[in-house]
Amino acid sequence: EVQLVESGGGLVQTGGSLRLSCSASGFAFDGYVLAWFRQVPGKEREGVSCISPSDSLTYYSDSVKGRFTISIDGAANMVYLQMNNLQPEDTAVYYCATTLTWGRTMPPLIPKWYRDWGQGTQVTVSS
Repeated sequence: EVQLVESGGGLVQTGGSLRLSCSASGFAFDGYVLAWFRQVPGKEREGVSCISPSDSLTYYSDSVKGRFTISIDGAANMVYLQMNNLQPEDTAVYYCATTLTWGRTMPPLIPKWYRDWGQGTQVTVSS
């Protein structure tokens, strides 16, 4: 059974940094894509970043490009999201998700293509 457990959320001031962690179990990273999404109440869940562990291919949404970095520790089955220069608009519940790769490519960073989800961790950026 695939399980994803996020941690590392919290309250931070504008311009600050946080590192989110996702502990994954029940599957091997090869052949999967690991991703981070976020959601604000009343809005649709938004793709933030994803990574394909087999070839280290990464993708970032325009809203976080240059500020966030996704990484993995395959030996520990961990996925990380380093978030720098946080802004109030980054406030959201952040979710770790996974799904199978599409051959040599990653599926679009859209919630419907992701099969398994964590419970989320709250990130709040104060202005």
